[in-house]
Amino acid sequence: MPFGVSSPHLSVLDQLADHLDVVWGALIALVLVILLTPAVGGMARRLGVVDLPGGRRINQLPVPRLGGLGLFLGLLVPALAFLHTGRENRGLLLGAAVAVTVGLVDDFRNLPWFAKLGGQIAAAAVPTGFGVWIDRFTLPFVGIHTLPEAVGIPLTIIWIVAIMNMFNFLDGLDGLAAGVAAISGLTFSVIALSLGKVDAAVLSAIVFGACIGFLRHNFYPARIIMGDSGALLLGYVLATVAVQGLLKTAATVALFFPLLVLAVPIVDTTFVVLRRIRHGESVFEGDQAHLHHRFLRRGFSQRRAALTIWGWCACLAAAAFATRFVPFRAHGVWHPWWTLLAAAVGLIAVLFSVYVVYLLEIVKLGNRIQRRRRTDDPLKKTA
Repeated sequence: MPFGVSSPHLSVLDQLADHLDVVWGALIALVLVILLTPAVGGMARRLGVVDLPGGRRINQLPVPRLGGLGLFLGLLVPALAFLHTGRENRGLLLGAAVAVTVGLVDDFRNLPWFAKLGGQIAAAAVPTGFGVWIDRFTLPFVGIHTLPEAVGIPLTIIWIVAIMNMFNFLDGLDGLAAGVAAISGLTFSVIALSLGKVDAAVLSAIVFGACIGFLRHNFYPARIIMGDSGALLLGYVLATVAVQGLLKTAATVALFFPLLVLAVPIVDTTFVVLRRIRHGESVFEGDQAHLHHRFLRRGFSQRRAALTIWGWCACLAAAAFATRFVPFRAHGVWHPWWTLLAAAVGLIAVLFSVYVVYLLEIVKLGNRIQRRRRTDDPLKKTA
């Protein structure tokens, strides 16, 4: 089979054996981040770059930020070692440097929202200038669609900026954003490898390794947080690698892979933005209305809240794997047992999503209705 042909029957293990850079990149990123992060945390303390209690975070003590600097170094070194030095990869890494720089300045100076947004747009525009933009995508039953530059480039910039902000919003609980990014990176790496997109697989694996290493210091109780520098970096890299390795393929369902894997930050951000708009609040001001804050108000501990959201993300990643690798309709023929397996995985992901929505939304709505009924009922008022 020619290299780069998209087929769910490609053996990922065979591909991995031919491209061990995927494994080495993840391992080197993991080790580097584990070793560098304490030094970055010490530097942040000396410079006074610490996250104080209050705002959208819930830490009880000052915690150093700038963890994104350790993440960036852990990403950059194996990326330079194992990625091909092609035009697209140079643009991707240059944009990552811009993204982490914007985040670092914000960690130091607390940039106004318009300055931060301008920096994010600048970072997102860099890879598009090097050829990383959505020039085509494939839809089921419709086929391949080609996009002109005037549409594809702005669409790519919007996508990258959106995912950067989504991870920034998600970074309000110890270990949460790093764990979601690790699951997303691993999922993207396996799927990209099956699609023959080796560079995208290597970079996604590097993200996975770097995030696992960072969790050594960032899981509750965190000794350091990634700050805007880390959140913007991870959002940028995952959004860009989704364009480079998943969207620009002939795989029929490739459009849905990043949407499934990144559904948790997408749902969280959508929910929060709609709530702020409904209440006339600024979209750019931090608050404690995110999904992880709601878990805490439901009585979850920080560890349990983070693990629950990780589990949700893992279920959605499993659904993406099932869509890609389970041969439920091989060669145009439906296979009942494989179809049942794929449906079962999808059902678990749906049930987990319904559980989260019910726990955080419907139950609260029901409690409000009960309180209103008790208020309106004169017998209960006098009881």
